[in-house]
Amino acid sequence: MRADLLADPVDGVDEVLVAVAGVDQALAAGLLRPQPAQVAGLAVLADAVAGSPLGARVAEAAEKAAAGAAGEEHFVSLAVARIALLGSVHDALMVRVGQATGRAPGDSSGSVAGGGQAENLVLAARSWLADLARAGWQGIDHDLVSGAEPVISALLPEPRLRRLAALLDGFAAELAASCPGSALERIPSRRWGDLWSRAMLLTLPGATEVPVGTVTGRLLPLGVDLHEHATAAQAQVHAVFEPADGGTPRLVRASVSAPKPDTIIGAGIWQLLRPHLSLLAAVSEGRSMELADMPITGEGDLLWRDEHARLGEPADPFATARVVLPAASALPTAPLDRHPARIAVPVFLEGYFAEQAGEALTFSLAGQPVVVDTDRVPAAGPLTPEAVATSNACIGLVRWDAGVFRVQPLAVETTVRKKVVALHAGAWAGGAVDKAGVKAEKAATDAATVLRERAGRLLRK
Repeated sequence: MRADLLADPVDGVDEVLVAVAGVDQALAAGLLRPQPAQVAGLAVLADAVAGSPLGARVAEAAEKAAAGAAGEEHFVSLAVARIALLGSVHDALMVRVGQATGRAPGDSSGSVAGGGQAENLVLAARSWLADLARAGWQGIDHDLVSGAEPVISALLPEPRLRRLAALLDGFAAELAASCPGSALERIPSRRWGDLWSRAMLLTLPGATEVPVGTVTGRLLPLGVDLHEHATAAQAQVHAVFEPADGGTPRLVRASVSAPKPDTIIGAGIWQLLRPHLSLLAAVSEGRSMELADMPITGEGDLLWRDEHARLGEPADPFATARVVLPAASALPTAPLDRHPARIAVPVFLEGYFAEQAGEALTFSLAGQPVVVDTDRVPAAGPLTPEAVATSNACIGLVRWDAGVFRVQPLAVETTVRKKVVALHAGAWAGGAVDKAGVKAEKAATDAATVLRERAGRLLRK
């Protein structure tokens, strides 16, 4: 990998992020009675997209918002412009990653057909989001935030609207925990701006429609990226798919999510996810999977169905990374998902020198340092930051965070007592076998048993 290319700045990114920060500043203070600083931020946003097909609509929206007279359609235009700018940053960064890895990025063009949404429900969601924009993050209170509850309750039963419902549910929970906004010492403007603008776009016809096809062939897992929240968890398996017809291998993903109590942490999370994704067992056993007509989205997300998969032959992820990964192509990114925070490109690194400076770890490749994000290494597996620091080969994900490309380790090879040992973040996904993992699993099982007993008593009462 050309690590030097990851270190060089990408032209135009800083300027675009300044324009995004302008609309975020306006949203923080609210657009009911905008002040000069907010008006200036909106003008920067309008100027940034002036030469695009969005130019006229965004200019009108910025003018109306600056006068405190913006309607819902104007807020939608501002959200669209904001997401379009972040999409351009995503595309520029992906081009740079492609140059560094020698892997061309997928074509991010494309559209989906509209229709299929319950009009009254999405309009209610859009109305609440517009009220948020008028009040601003500094103006939120419990009365305003609680207005989302009936909307979310009505959205959840609708399968096509569940994506919007889940986003609004989590967003409203964050806002409720931060009320009143006037007392906040620090506002996560970029994050809340992302959630607000994404939710706004999900209220548009066709925004939740995803083109789906099927694939048949062999799936070779690379590693598992585990995301943990106080009330939810998700495991995303990154893999290479080899089509049965001998076509070009592709990078694909398979994900599973589950709600969880905040008392179940670490290895216990796998017990919640394991029943819903048989692929996790294959990952922990180092096996491939044979797929037959498995549903897949246009951007490479497998819509996992156990009836379309069976366990295959042993497949060492490091062998896959060395031999198959370099030839794998990336599938296109859906327009709504073009965001710098969503960049997660599988790479294989070896022959580096690990350098530890305090808590900061870097891999030196041909004299060029690459930042290693050990904070993302989950506690639910045998992989540790210490093992990463003594490794000599790594399967990881290239991410972009706080203006810097970083590598998140999924698995490493390290030397223990003169023997090469592979450690995987998802090694316990299908069931722990080593002493530490078995102990952690037992503790989690005991905690889950206690919770079930308490829940049963509550229900009986």
